[in-house]
Amino acid sequence: MTNLSPAVLTAGRLALLECVIITSALLWMAAPCWAIDFAGKVVGVTDGDTLMVLHEGRPERIRLAGIDAPEHGQPFGTRAKQAASALAFGQEVTVRTIGHDRYGRTLGEVVLPDGRLLNHELVRQGFAWWYRHYSSDQRLATLEAEARAARRGLWADPEPIPPWEWRRAQHPVRGSK
Repeated sequence: MTNLSPAVLTAGRLALLECVIITSALLWMAAPCWAIDFAGKVVGVTDGDTLMVLHEGRPERIRLAGIDAPEHGQPFGTRAKQAASALAFGQEVTVRTIGHDRYGRTLGEVVLPDGRLLNHELVRQGFAWWYRHYSSDQRLATLEAEARAARRGLWADPEPIPPWEWRRAQHPVRGSK
């Protein structure tokens, strides 16, 4: 038996309750925002791997996770953008968010109205690489291998340059010769 007064016990219970509430609030706020999927209309296609999708009335920049499409000015860059546009522009899609990249873009998978994943379709058609450095999605690996074997899209080029190598060549590290 304790010699604490009822007032002290009540204050202790209130402090404990306050801790539980604060901890719960912190855990809720720290919950990954990427766990929230949303539906919206594709209102823009920036390039082969970046879209603008309406989210809560505002366009949100979506970087397609797990893939890397040719850049503007790179061979097949325009065709990759056209392929993404043909599949998604003006469509009501579902974005499965998985986080944000270092530029603040939402990373995600885009589910087309027919249930296909835009990320997968672009690799299947040969207009994007599986971005193996950032993705362990083995389905993308298989789709890329199939597109290479069939020489679809950019794989018709005998020596296609991956976008990450093309970017590095366009913006060499300062001080290197």
